[in-house]
Amino acid sequence: MSDQVKYLLDESRLPKAWYNIAADLPKPLPAVLHPGTGKPIGPADLEPLFPMELILQEVTQEREVPIPEPVREVYRQWRPSPLFRARRLEKALDTPAHIYYKYEGVSPAGSHKPNTAVPQAFESKRAGVRRIVTETGAGQWGSSLAMAGSLFGVEIEVFMVRCSYNQKPYRRALMEAYGARCVASPSMETNSGRTILAHRDDHPGSLGIAISEAVEVAAQSADTKYALGSVLNHVLLHQTVLGLEAMEQMEMAGEGPDVIVGCTGGGSNFAGIAFPFLGAKLRGGSNVRLIAVEPAACPSLTRGRYAYDFGDTAHLTPLVKMHTLGSTFTPPGFHAGGLRYHGMAPMVSHVAQLGLLEARSYHQIGCFQAGITFAKAEGIIPAPEANHAVKGAIDEALRCKEEGRSEVILFNLCGHGHFDMQAYIDYQAGKLVDQDYDEAELAMALAGLPSMAD
Repeated sequence: MSDQVKYLLDESRLPKAWYNIAADLPKPLPAVLHPGTGKPIGPADLEPLFPMELILQEVTQEREVPIPEPVREVYRQWRPSPLFRARRLEKALDTPAHIYYKYEGVSPAGSHKPNTAVPQAFESKRAGVRRIVTETGAGQWGSSLAMAGSLFGVEIEVFMVRCSYNQKPYRRALMEAYGARCVASPSMETNSGRTILAHRDDHPGSLGIAISEAVEVAAQSADTKYALGSVLNHVLLHQTVLGLEAMEQMEMAGEGPDVIVGCTGGGSNFAGIAFPFLGAKLRGGSNVRLIAVEPAACPSLTRGRYAYDFGDTAHLTPLVKMHTLGSTFTPPGFHAGGLRYHGMAPMVSHVAQLGLLEARSYHQIGCFQAGITFAKAEGIIPAPEANHAVKGAIDEALRCKEEGRSEVILFNLCGHGHFDMQAYIDYQAGKLVDQDYDEAELAMALAGLPSMAD
């Protein structure tokens, strides 16, 4: 159909394997280092925190990693997710560009995060784990892991960044409805949380702090493991199910993307949509531009340093090489809580260093303006995080208009904003401001990077 809007895959077309970009990159990812010795760590070093199967997925160089059938069975609740041609948005922008979006808001938790929550909960259950402890920013990850835990019978405990805990009570309620326990971070329940609160009792929290609290709890109990919703290789691996589906759906549409846009906080949803296409390009396929969009208030790709750093504030994690603002950096409490992380995924950072993606940053008011434009045209209210990708796609479509070029733009609409309506209330009331990070704090955080940073 020449005017087709949505492209749907049958459940039988659900991918049987995740795609691993490590198999196709021209240079290998820098090693993960032990913070005490500075030497590369092995799988055994990670076993106190993760099930061994996830550790093996973390380090594998195989191009395809089979998706366990129990995971595919749960995926079928919402996967394959739809691909839409944004024809009404194209008309509203008066652009010759063709705009497509992969919509992950159809998942039970309303975002892309169940794509990795489900396999992480499954592998934990299979390994005999009783409880998983994690962190969450805006709550998409926490609610997704809570859902997955309820499906596989694993207890879930979530340390939620305090400013988001207060801003997004419905996300907290969703986690609790699935049976999870949700704690505002920093908290008085851990040594790392108490240390932070001793210096500032109204601390807004950060993902780095919440990670420290979750890792500390997990390390103290033999029947408890830790789970991370972004950043790590196996998390990015799990998310490629959406890009693999999108490749088939773009074939159904008879087009291939010239530009792929994704929002980036830790990097998982960007990797999920972009890496399968990038892998095809690296294997001799068609050229495609990749654009990673991040918040100007937490700009790890555009303002961070490519260096070895800790993934958490209390320095309980191994050292990974990534674009980082410094592990002690605390971003302001803007509404896209899922993008408030001091570092970018090592694999996304590596791809950036290889010159295979473009990074840009936006302030939140412009992103909300883009989200409203999209909602009025397409009818879907995006999550604040997804608004960054929406703005990136709109900017590219307007560039095509100015240049008179009919390019194909694909972006990942990684979640809906139904639990983020206070943010839209604040925007409509003119209460939002374009928050910027503190330059002095950033300089101090970067100055505190580990000695092997450069």
